[in-house]
Amino acid sequence: SALVKTAAIITAAGAGIRMGGDQAKQFMDLDGRPLLAVTLERFERSAEIEGIVLVVPSDKVDFCREAIVEKYELRKVVKVLPGGKRRQDSVRLGLEATEGRYPVVLIHDGVRPLVPPDLISRIVKAMSRDRAVIPALAAKETIKEADRNGLVVKTHDRSGLWLVQTPQAFRFDDILNAHRRALAEKWEEMTDDALLMERMGVPVHIIEGSEENIKITTPRDLELARFMIRHFL
Repeated sequence: SALVKTAAIITAAGAGIRMGGDQAKQFMDLDGRPLLAVTLERFERSAEIEGIVLVVPSDKVDFCREAIVEKYELRKVVKVLPGGKRRQDSVRLGLEATEGRYPVVLIHDGVRPLVPPDLISRIVKAMSRDRAVIPALAAKETIKEADRNGLVVKTHDRSGLWLVQTPQAFRFDDILNAHRRALAEKWEEMTDDALLMERMGVPVHIIEGSEENIKITTPRDLELARFMIRHFL
């Protein structure tokens, strides 16, 4: 069991427009269940996670409670609540909903359903020595920066570059304070939660992520996830 009480905040409040179809991507079918149910099950089964807060579109709260949490007997889900306009608003609402009962929180994209149990474990373990821990993969491709006309302005040395995943783990007080400050000072859209920590001067530690921990953003990603579930997982 976890050394410190740990919660997972799962953000799934996005509209999922890029997928096409009449359904947000977090509710699309993956292996006979809604994709979000697959994500939640990974945290449900993790010995390190004590409670789960789920943040969803406001018109999907009842559906998520009944058709996902109750139907799949996800007993660790302590709250299902409506999200805000932006991802960072949804994360803040999720944090506040834990009421400070968990000193460590993991924040995870609901559309990363294949997060390996051992990755969750490694992140929680690393939090016993670090203040903020994020999983990432070393960049394999050459990364170039271009201007608006598509002309290359710079080629980056990829040796120090990382492709960042979730779950990202933080001390509850650190991340809640950062989110509240971002709101008060109107910080622009934060692409991930670790960026808030960086702005607050909190050191963020990278650990090795997982190749299978893909983010489902396009129909092809969904096909890939279906293939991986059938053949590897």
